[in-house]
Amino acid sequence: MPLFSDIEQEKIASAIADAEKATSGEIRIAIDKFCEGDPYEKAIEYFSKLDMDKTAGRNGVLIYLAHADHKFAIIGDVGINKVVPENFWETTKIAMTAHFTKGNLAEGIIAGVALAGEKLALFFPPQKGDINELPNDIVFMDNLENK
Repeated sequence: MPLFSDIEQEKIASAIADAEKATSGEIRIAIDKFCEGDPYEKAIEYFSKLDMDKTAGRNGVLIYLAHADHKFAIIGDVGINKVVPENFWETTKIAMTAHFTKGNLAEGIIAGVALAGEKLALFFPPQKGDINELPNDIVFMDNLENK
């Protein structure tokens, strides 16, 4: 059985599109089943692998989840990290964890995307001529790694 139904995947992609309307930032979701070690380190690896470090404003955000290991991380590119306070993603992680502990993975990700979008909008409002630089669909890294 897939981790997310087609409807849940569509809702997550739609949440990303909605969040990105209010910001020039880009949000992506990367999913693994397992994560050996630190999820933050894995998120950094995937950030580069998904070309998230190539956005014009260097303002991409990756939400990484290893669902079987119950680990996740949120990371932003250098453009974000230059302007946001320390622990910027902590409230987003707390909101997501509240959903995850109830077994609501899709709702947790959607909540995280919405909060990330709100926070990005504060520092990176939409720019004239802004385009969607990265796809809004979930990337299942286990499938990508095995190809």
